[in-house]
Amino acid sequence: MTAQHRIEEQLTDEVIASFARTPDPRLKELMEALTRHLHAFIRETRLTEAEWTRAIEFLTAAGHITDDKRQEFILLSDVLGASMQTIAVNNEAYENATEATVFGPFFVEESPLVGVGGDIAGGATGTPCWVSGTVRDTSGNPVPNARIEVWEADEDGFYDVQYADSRVAGRGHLFSGEDGGFAFWCTTPTPYPIPHDGPVGALLDAVDRSPVRAAHLHFMVSAQDFRTLVTHIFVEGDPQLEIGDSVFGVKESLIKRFEEQPAGAPTPDGRALGDKPWARSRFDIVLAPSQ
Repeated sequence: MTAQHRIEEQLTDEVIASFARTPDPRLKELMEALTRHLHAFIRETRLTEAEWTRAIEFLTAAGHITDDKRQEFILLSDVLGASMQTIAVNNEAYENATEATVFGPFFVEESPLVGVGGDIAGGATGTPCWVSGTVRDTSGNPVPNARIEVWEADEDGFYDVQYADSRVAGRGHLFSGEDGGFAFWCTTPTPYPIPHDGPVGALLDAVDRSPVRAAHLHFMVSAQDFRTLVTHIFVEGDPQLEIGDSVFGVKESLIKRFEEQPAGAPTPDGRALGDKPWARSRFDIVLAPSQ
C-alpha cells in the first residue's frame, strides 16, 4: 500500500466513523454506504477539483430551476436510471403482478374524478382513445374500488402543469367496479421530450443522448391490502421504442396495442366523435399483495 493510498483510505475511514453515534440505524447504514461509494468513485476516477466544482455548479443549477411544477432532480434520477433501479429494488417480481415503472415528475394530487367511462383529456389535444380493462389480484379475483389515477401529456408533448395558465387536462381518477372493470377516454399517447432546457438537458447533450420518451400513459393504482402500483402502458409500434426511452422505463409486458379506428366507427359507449378517428386499447392490471 502506497502512502497516497493510506491517506485516501484513512480519510474514508474517518468520515465513516463520524456516523458511529447516529441513533437511527437505517440512517447510519445509508450514510456509511454513501460515503464508501462516493469516496470510491472519486478515487477510481481520480476526480479533479475543477470537475468537482463543475458538479457542484450542476447540482446548484438543478436546484435553482426546480419549483412546484418542475422537479429537475427527479429528471436527473430518471436519466441516470436511478429511479428505475429504485423501483426494481422496491417492487420485487411477484407471480403475475403487473410490472412497475417510473413515477415521473408530473403527477399532481387531487386530480378530477372522472368516473368509469369519463374523459381525462379535459380539453387536451390529441386523438381520442378509449382504454378499458380490469383490476385483479394474482389469483384472478376482481379488485373492486381500486383507485386508478391516470395522467399524460397532450399531443404537443406537454403536461398541463407545464403551461403558464391553471388548466387541468390530461389527468383524472376513477374507481374500479365490483367486477374490477374500468374504462375511460383519454388521448392516444405520443412520444415527447422530457424538459431539456435545464442542466439535465445539457447533460444529455454532452453525452449525445436523446431526451425523448417513448409514448406512454401513466397509471397509479391503489387498493386496500395491495401494493400500490405505479406504471405506464406504451404504444406498440412506436418507433421510439427501438431508439430507446430516455428514462429507461419501458418493459416488454407494458407495451400494448392501440388499435386505430376510422372516423365514424361506433364507440364503446356511444360517444359521438363526428368525423374524428379514434383509438382503443386494453390494459388488465394485476396487483401484488401489500406485504
